[in-house]
Amino acid sequence: MIYLKLLITFFKIGLFSFGGGYAMIPLIQSEIESNNWLTTAEFVDIIAIAEMTPGPIAVNSATFVGYKIAGFFGSVAATSWVVLPSFILAILVSMIFYKFQNHPLKISAFYGIRPVIAGLVMTSTIFIAETSIFKQSLSLEMLMNLQVGLYK
Repeated sequence: MIYLKLLITFFKIGLFSFGGGYAMIPLIQSEIESNNWLTTAEFVDIIAIAEMTPGPIAVNSATFVGYKIAGFFGSVAATSWVVLPSFILAILVSMIFYKFQNHPLKISAFYGIRPVIAGLVMTSTIFIAETSIFKQSLSLEMLMNLQVGLYK
């Protein structure tokens, strides 16, 4: 019965959590507290360990919680079911992309996305440089000089 509860709980966490591992932490915590599986101190320790170990935080924390609740097979169940919704979604999206790989609308969309991604990367680079390297904000004149210098 505990395995079924782990499967349902972690499938729900994997299905309804968007934004990565850090976004899953509140949902994991509420599910663990509602089932009285761990104390708050134990949950905080598990999150700290999950952050230190390699891999996604949600997967690591699901593994640790499953192990604490039901041993080895509990960790396998929790880990498998927290990643299953993402796995299914990735398979479905890849099937759709493969089916329409040569469709003109898809090709045009990806050509349109390229400059947006370049702009986002440049914006984040400027933001990080502005806050970590330069004491004052970069002026438009400095950016223009930098851009002219890159194309010489």
